[in-house]
Amino acid sequence: MIKSAEVVIIGGGISGCSIAYNLAKKGVKNVVILEKEYLASGSTGRCGAGVRQQWGREMNCRLAMESIKFFENAKEELEYDKDIEFKQEGYLIVATTEKEDNQFKENVKLQRKLGIPVEYLTPKEAKKIVPHLNTKGVISATFCSKDGHLNPFLMTDAYAKAAKRLGVKIYTYTEVIGIKVKNNKIYGVKTNKGFISTRIVINAAGGYSKQIGKMVGIDLPVYSERHQILVTEPVKPIQGPMVISFSLNIYCQQTPHGSFIMGRGDSNEPKDLRVTSSWNFMEQMTTTAINLLPPLGELRIIRQWAGLYNITPDKHPILGPVKEVDGFYLAIGFSGHGFMLAPMTGLLLAEQIIGEKTTIPIDKLDKDRFERGEMVLEPSVV
Repeated sequence: MIKSAEVVIIGGGISGCSIAYNLAKKGVKNVVILEKEYLASGSTGRCGAGVRQQWGREMNCRLAMESIKFFENAKEELEYDKDIEFKQEGYLIVATTEKEDNQFKENVKLQRKLGIPVEYLTPKEAKKIVPHLNTKGVISATFCSKDGHLNPFLMTDAYAKAAKRLGVKIYTYTEVIGIKVKNNKIYGVKTNKGFISTRIVINAAGGYSKQIGKMVGIDLPVYSERHQILVTEPVKPIQGPMVISFSLNIYCQQTPHGSFIMGRGDSNEPKDLRVTSSWNFMEQMTTTAINLLPPLGELRIIRQWAGLYNITPDKHPILGPVKEVDGFYLAIGFSGHGFMLAPMTGLLLAEQIIGEKTTIPIDKLDKDRFERGEMVLEPSVV
């Protein structure tokens, strides 16, 4: 393992690989990724991998818009030799309460103002898009045909291989066990395989980001929460879009291979690092899915798994440097949508680190916004 680096990125998920690629593309030499297991072994490889522009706050909309533009051309941009399995057949988001319907109307106004091609639909119109949707209890829906779904392992691999071609070094099964700080400045990272001298460390550790923060003496305003997913046997294509309900806490997508992937949110899930599966999830997930999408009741479940959401108080990410320790940067707290924002995460962090003006102003995504009382809660999260 090398002894020194210009930048050390902690976390080999899609965010870390995107940051590394963008730094190297901009000419930064000697960039290193440290991953304690294999690439995409954490939240990235365990996520639902949907990508959508239909958010309730401008910042998330803009980050997602630009990220999806990248995904549309990612195979060519990254010169990847495989199919990243980008299925761009939209997101159908259904409202089942009056409060949710009112929020959707506000969301659509915002999204259209930003240029997002979104439709506000009646239940009947929604059923034309997903014929097997049970519209009983559905008040309205929104649909954006530009939203979609990718393979998280292939997308991360594409970033990693492109980064390697640009000189990035990736060390898997290399766990960070300490970060050395002197006079409030980063001067190195201690791993289970040795010490790397560096002046810049980027915390892109997903569910473990709070633990990394403690290594430099900072209590980061995030917590991790278990979220679970199941996958069914593959069947012939019957559903194009991802179907979501925030009030029912469900999302469901048919992959290009024919399997259905579905997950749900649950405020009673453990707020720690557990990624074990639970029977309660299986019962709740199947009941909700069959009620909303009845034909799914005929499918056999292949397996279920769990991953970690790394959550902030306002459901927006924390991006950029911290004031307490010079050279310590954050790309954390994505609250379940880190995969879909990864292209912009990588670009924006790279721009910040080399001193460029960021493509999108992200000063309001700093860690200290919560202390200033400037957080704006994102309503559109499962």
